[in-house]
Formats: sequence, structure tokens, C-alpha cells
Amino acid sequence: MKIGFIGLGIMGRPMALNLLKGCHQVTVWARRAESMQPLLDAGAKGAGSPTEAAQGNELVISMVADAPDVAEVMRGAAQGAAPGLVAVDMSTIAPAAARQIGVDLAATGVDFMDAPVSGGEVGAIAGTLSIMAGGSEAAFARAKPAFECMGKNIVHVGACGAGQVAKAANQIVTGMGVLAVAEAFAFAAKNGVDRSKVREALLGGFAYSRILENHGQRMLDRNFKPGFKSWMHEKDLNIVMQTAHELGLCLPGSAATAQMFNAMVGSGLGEEDSIAVLKLLERLSGQE
Repeated sequence: MKIGFIGLGIMGRPMALNLLKGCHQVTVWARRAESMQPLLDAGAKGAGSPTEAAQGNELVISMVADAPDVAEVMRGAAQGAAPGLVAVDMSTIAPAAARQIGVDLAATGVDFMDAPVSGGEVGAIAGTLSIMAGGSEAAFARAKPAFECMGKNIVHVGACGAGQVAKAANQIVTGMGVLAVAEAFAFAAKNGVDRSKVREALLGGFAYSRILENHGQRMLDRNFKPGFKSWMHEKDLNIVMQTAHELGLCLPGSAATAQMFNAMVGSGLGEEDSIAVLKLLERLSGQE
């Protein structure tokens, strides 16, 4: 398959590399030319703009920062679209924004899907991302061979925007989960109890989760190297709260978690992994 890939950051670069490994022909574009070089070295073709990234391709994928960026690069891609182009955004943006982009692209003859991912940098490198897709059945069928190079759990959730709803739900669960584990560890430490032993005990009961298993160990190791930066989780939880306000929906746990991530960014922890919420709790409780 001929694929254009736009956005080569922490997530986009390994995702595009996995498409190359899957024997697809990939054309790449990024705002920073140096971001493209590893892909060019691996056999990708370089483009000078989103329009060029889409030209002659069956599928174009974007993995960029936020909704305005998605709208901008997809407008450019539509200008270079061949008949039948499927455009897929794998960024995390608001569901309403995804639906509007879908409407705008449909007017140009481009079939749009939102397909955000979960799994972080580790999953992007390993090709084991969870992919939550929203869009038409036809677009999903066209994009699925590409998805299978990048992910393992691939679900067509529903119509355009549904993928972003699923991703927002994922960010609620993971955000609150990370905060819950951090609070449990802060509680254990303040009581003078070995955090590692508490984790070991919790892993054997109903408190078990992949967050406790994986992120909990990283907290114990003080490994705050970003796989998913705190400012990105803040952005995603702000999407959750924005959407909740639009719907008149009460999400008190999400609101409290969003405030913690806002505080992380305000405290200078925005570039660290979201599990660094533990460091913020330690500061607040005099445990540094």
C-alpha cells in the first residue's frame, strides 16, 4: 500500500517505521526536516508538504499535536488527494473536532477516520498499540492493513468521532489509575511501609492492573523518562472536561485528576512522564 505519514514525533516516528517494515511504500513529512532523516535512511520517501505527502497515495496518516494541527495538515493532504483517498488521524483530539474535520474532508471527496492510539512510545516501537477507530466501514477496511503493522488491539468503535470518544475514556481510566497508584505509594511511604512490598501484595488481589504492574514498577525505580509526557495527559484530560461541559456531564474523578496534571505542568513536571505525579504528591506531603 502507498501511504503518506505526517508527523514524526515520539509516537509517529516508530509507527511510520513499522509501516516500512510491513513492506508498505511510505512518504513522510514533518515540520522539522531532521525528524524525517531516520525514516529516509530506512527507505521512506520525503515530501516537502502535507500536500506532497498525500499525492499518489491510497492512505494518508497524521500523528500531530492537537486539533488545529490536524485540521491544517489534512487540508493540505486533501489538496493532493487522488480519488478514493482515505485520511486517518491517529492523534488525540476532541471528538467534536474530529467530526468537523470529517465533514470538511468529505466535501473534498476524502473519507476521514479518527483512530487514536494507546500504548505509549513502547507500544509504538513494538507495533503493539491499541487502535480505536471511528469512521465508515469502507474506510476501516482500507486502513486495516496499515493498522495491523502498528497495533495489536484494533477496534472499529463506530462512526467518525467514536475513536476519540474511546481514547478520551482511555485517558480517564489511565489518568485516574496512575494517580491512584501514586497515592497508594505515597500513603504506604508516609506510614513507613515498603512500597515495593505493598505493590507485591496488591498485584495478587482485585487492585491488580497493568498500571500497577508496569507504571508502579517504574515509580519504584524512579524512572520518569517520558513515554507519555505529563503535558500530553493534561491536554487529553482537558479534552475530557471540555466535552463533559458540552454534554452537561458530571465527571468528578476526571476533574480532580485533570487538576493534578495541570499542577504538574505548573510545577515544571510537564516534560516528565505522567507517572511523575508521584513526585508532585511527595512534594505536597513533605516526602521529598
